[in-house]
Amino acid sequence: MSEPLLSVRNLRVSFSHDGEWVEAVHGIDLDVVAGRTLGLVGESGSGKSVSSLAVMHLLNEKVSHIKADSIRIGDDEIKDFNESQMADVRGKRIAMIFQEPMTSLNPVYKCGFQVSEMILQHEAISRALARERAIELFKQVMLPRPEAIYDSYPHELSGGQKQRVMIAMAIACHPQLLIADEPTTALDVTVQLEILKLLRQLQAETGMGMIFITHDLGVVAEIADDVAVMHNGEILERGTVHDILEHPRHPYTQGLLACRPPIDVRLKRLPIVKEFLDGEWQGGKEQILRDLQITDEERRAHLDELYAKKPLLRVEHLQTWYPLRKGVFSRIYGHVKAVDDVTLDVYEGETLGLVGESGCGKTTLGRSILRLAEPTGGKVWFDGIEVTALKGQALRDFRKQAQIVFQDPYSSLNPRITIGEAIAEPMRVHKIHCGELHSEVRNGKQLRDAIGDNDFREAVCDLLEQVGLKAEHYDRYPHEFSGGQRQRICIARALAVNPRLVICDESVSALDVSVQAQVLNLLNRLKAERGLTYIFISHDLSVVRFMSDRVVVMYNGKPVEMNEADALFEHPLNAYTKKLIDALPGKKHHLNNT
Repeated sequence: MSEPLLSVRNLRVSFSHDGEWVEAVHGIDLDVVAGRTLGLVGESGSGKSVSSLAVMHLLNEKVSHIKADSIRIGDDEIKDFNESQMADVRGKRIAMIFQEPMTSLNPVYKCGFQVSEMILQHEAISRALARERAIELFKQVMLPRPEAIYDSYPHELSGGQKQRVMIAMAIACHPQLLIADEPTTALDVTVQLEILKLLRQLQAETGMGMIFITHDLGVVAEIADDVAVMHNGEILERGTVHDILEHPRHPYTQGLLACRPPIDVRLKRLPIVKEFLDGEWQGGKEQILRDLQITDEERRAHLDELYAKKPLLRVEHLQTWYPLRKGVFSRIYGHVKAVDDVTLDVYEGETLGLVGESGCGKTTLGRSILRLAEPTGGKVWFDGIEVTALKGQALRDFRKQAQIVFQDPYSSLNPRITIGEAIAEPMRVHKIHCGELHSEVRNGKQLRDAIGDNDFREAVCDLLEQVGLKAEHYDRYPHEFSGGQRQRICIARALAVNPRLVICDESVSALDVSVQAQVLNLLNRLKAERGLTYIFISHDLSVVRFMSDRVVVMYNGKPVEMNEADALFEHPLNAYTKKLIDALPGKKHHLNNT
C-alpha cells in the first residue's frame, strides 16, 4: 500500500466541562491513502466527527483542547498550523461535507454564490469565470437545471439537492482529501444510492482520498475500502471492508451489524449492541435466528387472526391538493396533488407500512387522516365514524383515539417546558388520567377537580418508565437528552391519551442503528401491551419490513403497490418498488456472520 495521504498519530481531544477538561478522543491513529476510502463507523458520541473537526482545526479553542504527536497531509505537518495557514489548507487540500446541509449553507445567500466564493477564496480568477466553474460543478454532481439552482436559495431545494450543492462546494478546488460526515443519513434510499455513486465516481476521476463518517455499516459496504470502528473515543477494530463486515471480531462491531433490521428473515425483536457487549450473543447469527426468528407458520397464523377482524380505519378516494398561484391576483393555475385518490384499510392491531421517496405523499396522507392537513376530497372512517365530517369537540374526541409521532423529536418538543409537562399537557387538554379513560365526573366530583398535579406526575413517571426512561427525568428539558431519548419522550406523549391508532412519521430515520433498534423494539412491545394499531411511515425499506404486516408503496401521491410485507419484498410487482428495494445499501451484509 502506498504512503498515506493523511496520517494522524495519537490524537486526543478534550472539552471543558464544569471547570474540568474531559477527554472525548483517547489517542487514536488514522491513515488515509489516495484513491481509497476509510469508513469511520460508530454511534453518536463515539468521537467520529470530533476527530475529523480536530484534524481540520475547526473546534472552538476556548472550550476544546487538541493534542497529537502528528497530523500530516502529504509531506506537511499541520498539527501546529495557525488559522491563517489552515485557511489555505481547508477547501484546497482538505474539504468537508457536513451532515446537515441546511445548517451548513447560508440561508441568506444563493447556492451558486456560496460555491463561487469557495473558488474565489483559493484561485485568482474573475467572478464571471467562477460562476461558470460553479455551474459546471453543479452539472458534475448531476443537479437538474444547474443555472436555475445557481440562483436559488437553499430553502428552495430538496434535501438531496442541498447535499449535492455541498458536494460541489467541497470538490470545487480539487481537494486531495474529502471528509464526508454522515452525508446520507436522512436521505431516501434512492437519493442515498445516487450520492454514494457520485462520490465513488468523483474519487475515481480525481484520485482523492476520502474519510466517510457514518453509523450505518450497510452504507460502509457500498462506499469504503477500509474501516475503523470507534466507540467511546477509541478505535476498537480496523481492517478492510471485507474483513470487518464478513468477519467482525469485536462484540461492538458484531452488535452494529446485527441491530440493523435484516431483509431476508423476520425477527421477533432486534438484538441490541449492549447485549453483544454483555456476551449474550456469542453464538452469532445462528443463535439469533434460533432464538428470535419468526417461522412461516407463526407468521401465517398471525396474519390470519389479524385480517379476520374488521378494519379500524378506512380511507376512501382521499385527496389532498394544494393550489398553485401566480400573478398579481394570485390566480390558481394548477394543483400539487400531494395525495391523489388513495383508498386503503387498516385493521385493528395491524402495522401498515407507508414507503416511498420524499415528496411521494406519505406524510401528507398520514396528516390528512388525522385532519392535520385538510383533505380536499374523499372520506376517512375510524371505527365506523366519518372523520372527514367531524367538527369541534367531536374532532377533538377523535384525536384522543389517534396520535402521531413526528420525524424530528427536538422540533416537536417545546424547549422551554420540561418533558414531564410536555407529556402531561395532552392529558390536561383531553381531561384524561393516564391508565384508563374517565368520564367527566369521578367520585361525585368534576374530573378537572379530581385530578391534581400529583396525579399527573405519577401517571407521567409511569409512562416514562414504560418507554425506557426514568421518573427523575420529569423535570429535565429536551436539550438535556439524546436523539433516541427525545424520540422516546415523543412516544410517551403520544401514548398519554391512550390512543388506539398511532402514526409514526419517519420516527427513527435520523437515529443511530443501535438506538433505532431499541426504539423499534419499544414500539413493538408497546403495541403488544396496549393493543395499538400503527401506520408506520418511512423511506427505509428494511425498517418497514421488520415493523409491518402490510406495506403500501406511494409514488406521486398514489399507491402503486400494496401487499403483505414479506410477499412485497420477495416478489415486488411494480418497477418503482423494485427500484426502492435494489437501492438498499449493503444488502448482502445484513445480519451476516455476526
